[in-house]
Amino acid sequence: MANGPKTLGRCLLAAFAVAVPLACAIHPASAREIDARSSLERFISHIEEGYKRVANANALVSSDESKPAPQPTRKPGSAKGPYYVDFRARTAASWGHAFVWYGKTSERAVEVAGLTPAGDNVPYVLGHLMWVPSETKASYGDLDPQYLTASYRVYLNEPDAKRVFAYIKKLQASSPVWNAETTNCTAFIGSIAEFMGLKVPHRWQRPENYVNSLKAMNDGRQMIRLSSEQ
Repeated sequence: MANGPKTLGRCLLAAFAVAVPLACAIHPASAREIDARSSLERFISHIEEGYKRVANANALVSSDESKPAPQPTRKPGSAKGPYYVDFRARTAASWGHAFVWYGKTSERAVEVAGLTPAGDNVPYVLGHLMWVPSETKASYGDLDPQYLTASYRVYLNEPDAKRVFAYIKKLQASSPVWNAETTNCTAFIGSIAEFMGLKVPHRWQRPENYVNSLKAMNDGRQMIRLSSEQ
């Protein structure tokens, strides 16, 4: 029994010697665990925020899809039909020339009608003094875009187009003469425009000005509907 306290003291000392390093080893480990737990919690928080943003976005898309799509506004008279008449002007050796293209919008081929003196320069010169024989088909330069100086295209539905195209054919067949002052090219296309119900400018002006005036007087109207009385 004499060695008991000494033995107990040595045992306590030994236990203390072991416990101190162990405690020192445990504390750093616990700090790392806390840091890891904190990082994990932040990561989970970011994930939850992401899910919330996705859910909100999906809800917004769903609400937008449930709403009717806005309809595009269309200006009065801006609709286009399957047929057209294009009032055109081009350059020429002197005064210029006015004529029409007409046809179907889905086809590249066009019909051309206009009033010109038949032949070369002599009939043109004489046509300023008297009536000379005319031609009403396409003339040189009517199909070339580089000569174009003005254009006003209007559209028609099929029944109206048939009536207008028939009138153009009739006008071609009933225009045997040309005169610079009276039965000229602007008067010719003016007759077509008038048949279609358009306001028509006076004929004594350059073809380019005539076509631009025709467009301005009708406010650039694109869709034409013939009255039932025609």
